[in-house]
Amino acid sequence: MNAIANREYKNSVFTLLFNEPDKILSLYNALSGRDIPIDTPVEITTLEKAMFLDRINDLAFIVDNKLVILIEHQSTICKNMALRLLLYISRVYEKILDKKAIYRNALLQIPRPEFYVLYNGKDNYPEIKKIRLSDAFADIDKLENSGTLELEVTVFNINAEKNNDIIRKSDELNGYVVFVSKVREFQNEGLDLDEAITSSIDFCLNQGFLVKFMETHASEVRNMLYTEFNLETAKEVWYEEGREEGREEGREEGRVEGRTEGEISKARDITKKMLKRNRPINEIIEYTGLSLDEVNELRNT
Repeated sequence: MNAIANREYKNSVFTLLFNEPDKILSLYNALSGRDIPIDTPVEITTLEKAMFLDRINDLAFIVDNKLVILIEHQSTICKNMALRLLLYISRVYEKILDKKAIYRNALLQIPRPEFYVLYNGKDNYPEIKKIRLSDAFADIDKLENSGTLELEVTVFNINAEKNNDIIRKSDELNGYVVFVSKVREFQNEGLDLDEAITSSIDFCLNQGFLVKFMETHASEVRNMLYTEFNLETAKEVWYEEGREEGREEGREEGRVEGRTEGEISKARDITKKMLKRNRPINEIIEYTGLSLDEVNELRNT
């Protein structure tokens, strides 16, 4: 896939929704079970660049200079989440710490990290699950202990009817869950993605979910979620195992490396829809993996 690494960070509906300190604290309190005052200082430390398709995070922030919180929103299950967040937290510390201070004799006090993942994909998943870095250690059964390095991630399933007590502690999180679940519900009823998103926005406005947010950002929400859902579909179609199997089976002339004809057809269908919405060519290439010539050919048909 012709994905562009280190592309500029772009908002998702989730990050756009949780972009203010009070909303961030409300979300954190819901997940952690704490009751930090809403007026507590928050420093957002989300990194500005991330890898396409493997974007590390959605939110990173420091609460009152005591905690580094990483919250990743996922529509697919990733068993390497702890390893990815280990690499990410190193970059966050590099960003917030005085690089010279680590060489001084005095012990440097650093914010204590906590890691959370919010999952809302279609696959069955536990309501709450712990993922640990030590699970990835090679030959773990031959070691006397799991090693001195550990990182634990708490994964919350935020699909409808999951973790309701936690989700309802944050009005924004509850509204987000309702919104996404309605989009999928409308799609299951036969509406295309555009219609499903529009109908879900109308539902939220009529039922009192995320009203101010939807009134202010309705156009952005449509474009963002359209792209996110198409990306979700692309991930399902081009999941790594499938691509590797395709490479092993050989490369036929006229095929995109490692993809079946059905996968290429799906990529072209998504490209046509994105062209109709006047999405930028470089964005289409990133999300579909088609070449510039292939996209131009579809644009001219």
